[in-house]
Amino acid sequence: MRHGRGPAGRGKVRCEDCYFKANMLCALELEQPCATFRPKEANLRPPAQMRLVFRHERRSQAAWTFPSAEQQAALHA
Repeated sequence: MRHGRGPAGRGKVRCEDCYFKANMLCALELEQPCATFRPKEANLRPPAQMRLVFRHERRSQAAWTFPSAEQQAALHA
């Protein structure tokens, strides 16, 4: 049972409860919280990046190579 503290069990949000305002990162002076509101208890770290994994080279021969000197001479002869 919630005790009249809003749908999420919290009271009404205020700018003073915002992470950005608490850390002096907010440049807005609004009457109400803006769309970027985050609770000041929030852990605002970016998500972990995917790990870069190198594949083992499967080809034993290149898909395309420059023509050899002999092949170039034959083309232009």
